[in-house]
Amino acid sequence: MEKEIVNRVAKSKLITLDLEDFYPKGDRFVIDLSQWLEQGLVLRETPFRNALKAHDWETYRDGFVAINCHSEAIIPAWAYMLVSSYLTEIAKTTIVGSLENLETMLFKDSLSALDLEALKDRPVIIKGCSSLPVPPSAYIWASQRVQTVAKSVMYGEACSSVPIFKK
Repeated sequence: MEKEIVNRVAKSKLITLDLEDFYPKGDRFVIDLSQWLEQGLVLRETPFRNALKAHDWETYRDGFVAINCHSEAIIPAWAYMLVSSYLTEIAKTTIVGSLENLETMLFKDSLSALDLEALKDRPVIIKGCSSLPVPPSAYIWASQRVQTVAKSVMYGEACSSVPIFKK
């Protein structure tokens, strides 16, 4: 007599929240302002404006852009504003900071749209492994949002989870 194998995880009320599902699709770009600095240190307005006019902004079409400066130069706020003005109608999102800052902000925005109704009074596991770059802050934001409605919050996989919160 064969015993039927039952997948208890599939039959449970457990909801798996995979943060990869919140990864905004699109190319990521970094614009380093140091490429337009004189001797890598000085920002001169006229040559900077001319260089921006000549730059191929279409490269960033529908992408996510982080603007920063890898040199030790002090960059005035207007320079970042000027670069972003060229990206306003082209890029989906533009920030000042690193690629990691960009990913963090994108996840914060994406997770703020999470519909919590389906998670109400249910055990939720926030999936731990990911092949996409999920910033550590995204796990914090997800657990904080889910904790407001869920019966319990865990981290990992159904077969080996770490309890985070329980009502």
